Amino acid sequence: MVVRRDSAVGEQGPGGGRKATKAAKSGVGDVVAGGEKAAVKKASAKKVATKKAIKKKPVIAPEKATAAVKGASAVKTVAAKPPTGESRTALVRRARRINRELAEIYPYAHPELDFENSFQLLVATVLSAQTTDLRVNQTTPALFAKYPTPEDLAVAVPEEVEEILRPCGFFRAKTKSVMGLSKALVENHGGEVPGRLEDLVKLPGVGRKTAFVVLGNAFGRPGITVDTHFQRLVRRWKWTEQTDPDKIEAEIGALFPKGDWTDLSHHVIWHGRRICHARKPACGACPIAPLCPAYGEGETDPEKAKKLLKYEKGGFPGQRLNPPKSYLDAGGKPAPPLGAAG
Repeated sequence: MVVRRDSAVGEQGPGGGRKATKAAKSGVGDVVAGGEKAAVKKASAKKVATKKAIKKKPVIAPEKATAAVKGASAVKTVAAKPPTGESRTALVRRARRINRELAEIYPYAHPELDFENSFQLLVATVLSAQTTDLRVNQTTPALFAKYPTPEDLAVAVPEEVEEILRPCGFFRAKTKSVMGLSKALVENHGGEVPGRLEDLVKLPGVGRKTAFVVLGNAFGRPGITVDTHFQRLVRRWKWTEQTDPDKIEAEIGALFPKGDWTDLSHHVIWHGRRICHARKPACGACPIAPLCPAYGEGETDPEKAKKLLKYEKGGFPGQRLNPPKSYLDAGGKPAPPLGAAG
């Protein structure tokens, strides 16, 4: 490097190595040369330390993410992961800010299953396993028209229920579950859906996820719904590294006030269905890209990313045949009934 060449010339002088030798004999050269070498080593060490510091500097919200959202020329890049030493306070602040942003993006977020009472929501949620809410919404009108109460469904002919539920997939197992939970409601709860977690999870086909959907949306009791979308996004955002739903529920619940849990679930799930997809996230069209440590895993070009948007964000119908008025006022379109053309 230039520093070393300059030092060498200074040490040798016009007489080459002889001047350095004479200086050494007088004791002065050692001090000068030693001082210069120490200065060079100190400067080199400082440069190395600076480079290491730059390399280790955490980048959570890359500038390229912001540029992509604003429409500037996008470059595919993966943002650096948040530092493993991120403080608890920083994590809580980041998580809550993302939720606030999502609340502004989806002010009309709601359960995407059609229901008129707690029994309908319970049955619809059980049916939604391994299929879309849209398919469930297209199927349940016929089911509830024929079996409007737990008493009716509990004594139904299994083969007839199976035929109605066939479009939902796994129709035999789902028939067994909804008829079984209907019998349990009649025998143990007077035909009413219980409003306690410990009672709900004892019903056939009902786990914690289903129970929290019912508690949060039919009874107004806070709960976190850990479905596949929720699991995917909270790990992408580095809110948790857990993979077990119960552990995810516990860790995420600790980041937010209990009163936020139900709406938080809606916000995260809606974002996962519309923008932050499993296989190809629409990073270039994501409003929270500057806050996302996983930016770049999907399409970063704004125009290409827009084509990946789903439901109302992409100008398409939603999942509910009878969505809330707030959703329709925001430009959302109701889903078509089963068998409708297009």
